[in-house]
Amino acid sequence: MSTTGHHWWEAERRRTTAIQDGASGVGLVFVVVGVLGFLPGITQDFSSMTFSGTDSEAHLLGVFQVSVLHNLVHLVFGVLGLFMAWTVRTARWYLIGGGVLYLLLGLYGFPVGDEHAGNFLPANTADDWLHLGLGLLMIALGLLLHSKLPKESEARGEGDFGETNRGAAR
Repeated sequence: MSTTGHHWWEAERRRTTAIQDGASGVGLVFVVVGVLGFLPGITQDFSSMTFSGTDSEAHLLGVFQVSVLHNLVHLVFGVLGLFMAWTVRTARWYLIGGGVLYLLLGLYGFPVGDEHAGNFLPANTADDWLHLGLGLLMIALGLLLHSKLPKESEARGEGDFGETNRGAAR
C-alpha cells in the first residue's frame, strides 16, 4: 500500500499522439499475426511449415502462406513498431517507411510468383494483395494522423465545459 494514497492501478496514462497510437496498433497487430502463425489449428497444414522458401504448405487462417521466417519477420516488425511508437518522429518513420517496404514487397510478389526461388518468405497471391493493402494503409496513417498531444482536458475525457464524457449516453 502506498503512503501517498495512490495505487498502481490509478497511475496516469502516458499521453501519446494519434500517430504514436497508430504505430502501436500496427505493431501490435504484427506481433499477434506473428504469434498466430506458430499456432497449429489457426495455421493449417502446420506440420508442413519450413523455415523459408516455397516448400512450406502452411497457411495462416487457411489463406496466407507462411513459414518460420515469415512469422519471425512479423514478430520482429511488430516489436519494432511498439518501440518506434515511443516518439512522434520514429512512429511516423515506422508507418511511412514500413508502409513503403510492405508496398514494395507486395509489388515484388506479383511478378515473382508463388513457386519462384525469389519467393523466399514465402508469400502467395493473397499475401501480395495483403502486403499492398498494408503498405497503403501504413503510409496513409503516417501521413494523415496528427502528431500533437490532446489538450489536458481531452486527455482526461472532459468536454469544453469540464463535464466528463465517461458514461455519456450512446
